[in-house]
Amino acid sequence: MRVPDGVRKSVNVLLCLAAVVAIGWSGREIWAVWDSHRQIDAACGGLVPAGRVLALSDAGGTITHRVLDEDSFDPDTGIPHDCEIFSTEAGERAGTDTGTRWFFTGRMGVLPAGHPRIADAPQEELVDMLGRTTYPPQPLGGDIAGRVTASSVTVQLPCEGGKAEGEPMRALWARAELRARGGSQVSGHDRDVLADTAVDTANNLADRLGCADRLPDAPDGVPALTAGPVPAARAEGTCAWYGKTGLADRSPYPDEVVESRTDGRVWDESCGLVLDFGRANAVYMNEAGEHDWLGSPDMPGEWFVSLHTYAGPVAENLRLTSTDDDETPEPAVPGKAGRSATDPVWWASSVCDGRPQIHTMTLGLGYAKLVASRMEDVFRAYVDDVTTRRHCTDVVFPGRSTFRADWGKS
Repeated sequence: MRVPDGVRKSVNVLLCLAAVVAIGWSGREIWAVWDSHRQIDAACGGLVPAGRVLALSDAGGTITHRVLDEDSFDPDTGIPHDCEIFSTEAGERAGTDTGTRWFFTGRMGVLPAGHPRIADAPQEELVDMLGRTTYPPQPLGGDIAGRVTASSVTVQLPCEGGKAEGEPMRALWARAELRARGGSQVSGHDRDVLADTAVDTANNLADRLGCADRLPDAPDGVPALTAGPVPAARAEGTCAWYGKTGLADRSPYPDEVVESRTDGRVWDESCGLVLDFGRANAVYMNEAGEHDWLGSPDMPGEWFVSLHTYAGPVAENLRLTSTDDDETPEPAVPGKAGRSATDPVWWASSVCDGRPQIHTMTLGLGYAKLVASRMEDVFRAYVDDVTTRRHCTDVVFPGRSTFRADWGKS
C-alpha cells in the first residue's frame, strides 16, 4: 500500500525529532559520566579507579567531591591523604537536607607510616556498645594481604627499596570504604567492588612510586562477615586455641570470642575474648565482696581480653597505649617483651618468615586488676598458637613477674 506523501513527511519529521532528542539525551549522559570521572580523579589524584567507584550502589545521580586544599596532597608524590566522594542518589536515600551525601572514601599511604600504630586500649570496644550486630574484620584472601570490615577493604603491597618523600619505604597500602548506614555491613556486590577498588588503587600507587610488585586481581565473591561474638566452644578461627583450653567454662574467664579466619599474610590478626553480660555480672557478684574497688560492668563486652599479632612494618612501629594523655605511648620493641608501665598491656615478639612480629594482650579496665595474675597462661597459649601456625622462631615472652596489677605505680 502506498503511503501518502503527507503522512510520510510527518513520520520522517517525528523520526528526526526522536533522533535529535536521543542524541541530546545521550550527550548529557556522556557528559555526566565524564564529569563523574573528572570529580573522582581530581579528588583522588588519579589513583582510585573512577569506574569502580561509580559501580557502587550509592554512586547514582550527580557526583561531587570534597574541595581540597594544598595540604590534601603530599607535595613530593602527589598522593592524596584521602578522598571523599558525594552523590545525590546517596543523599536521596538518606533524606539529607542538602540532597547529597558523602558515600565513598579512598585512602592510601606508605609504610613505615609517619605515625605509629597504637595497640588496643583498656577502654577498647570489641563489641558494639549500642547492641547492634558486631562484625569482626576478616582477611581478604586470594593471595593478597588484605583486611575486610563491614564497610571497607584495605590491602597492602610490598615495595622494598622504594622511596616516598625522599625516605625509604617498605610497603604501601590502600583502602576503599563505603559509608554504610546503621552499623550494617555492605552488600555482596559492594564488597566485591570495594575489594577491586582497593587492589586497583594499590597497583596504581605502585606505578606512581616505582614499586616492582603488583597485587593479583581481588577474589570474586568476597564472603560476608560472620557476626560475633560466639560461644568459645564454637571458635574455629583465630580463637580456636581458646576453645580448646576449657577456660571458658570457668569463672572469671571470658566465655565468648570475637574472631576471624586465620591468614598469615595480614598485618593485624586478632582474637578477642569477652565476657557476655550474664557472665560478667555473675563474676562481679561473686568477687565484689572481696574487692571493694571492683566496679560493676555497665555495657556488653566491657570486660575483655584483646589479643593481636602485628607483622612487618606495622610491628616495627607499634606503641603501647597509655591512659595518660600527657604521656608518649611506650614502644613495643621487636626482639623484646614486657608490659606497659601505665596500662594492662603486655607484648611478646617473634620472627615469622623473616619478618618481625609483635603479639599484644590488652585487658579491659576494672576486669584487668581482677585477672592480671591469671593471664600469663592465656597469653602464652595465644602466642604459642600464632607462632606455631606461622612457623615462627625467636619467641620472646614477658617474665612471670609482669603479670600483676601494679601498672601506673611509681
